[in-house]
Amino acid sequence: MKPKLLDTYCKAGGAGYGFSLAGFDVVGVDKEPQPNYPFKFYRGDAVEFIAKYGCDFDHIHASPPCQFASELTPLEHRSKHKNWIPETREALIATGKLYDMENVENARRYLINPIMLCGSMFGLGVWRHRYFELHPSISLLTPTCNHGNIPVLISGTRRRNNDRFEFTAQQCRDASGLFWMTRKEMDEAIPPAYTHWLGSQVITRLTSRESDKGDSVVKAGLSLPAHLSV
Repeated sequence: MKPKLLDTYCKAGGAGYGFSLAGFDVVGVDKEPQPNYPFKFYRGDAVEFIAKYGCDFDHIHASPPCQFASELTPLEHRSKHKNWIPETREALIATGKLYDMENVENARRYLINPIMLCGSMFGLGVWRHRYFELHPSISLLTPTCNHGNIPVLISGTRRRNNDRFEFTAQQCRDASGLFWMTRKEMDEAIPPAYTHWLGSQVITRLTSRESDKGDSVVKAGLSLPAHLSV
């Protein structure tokens, strides 16, 4: 059986798709409906879901809302958005499971020893720097970041009122690997290449833990409440 991955604050599933490519059986949860999410999806509060069901998974991914720190949020409005990173971390640690927590560059000071991933590391047409806190902490040799190309810009293009050139939705899909998403969904998504790479490292880690403990890291019989399903 595949190891189980809980994809919290999942949105349309950019991170989840990458973890699936790495070999995980993915389940997503988000407070809003996600009709294009490509895996099993439950609608609910991410922190509550982690607290109740996180122990049933082998690894948990979390992408708390970034609006409190994002450059796309006007400075005068950032304080109106809650920083969910500390509360999410508390819930994640309580499960005793491996986890990663991701956020934007301006939020990196709230993350513990994060690694940075960039689209150029994986030959993508986007840069989109994202920071990942890993628990337990581990040193990973990341690919080389190369800004020699002109990137395709995705985030926030629908909200800009200027004369800047905007890429088409298809150009954004081709550059990011988010081939199933709408233009709006791509705004906040993680390119799957990031978590494909990260997920491969996690599976190696899980395999090592399994070997050390002498038992399986895969838990069968995951049971989730029907009323949470969309």
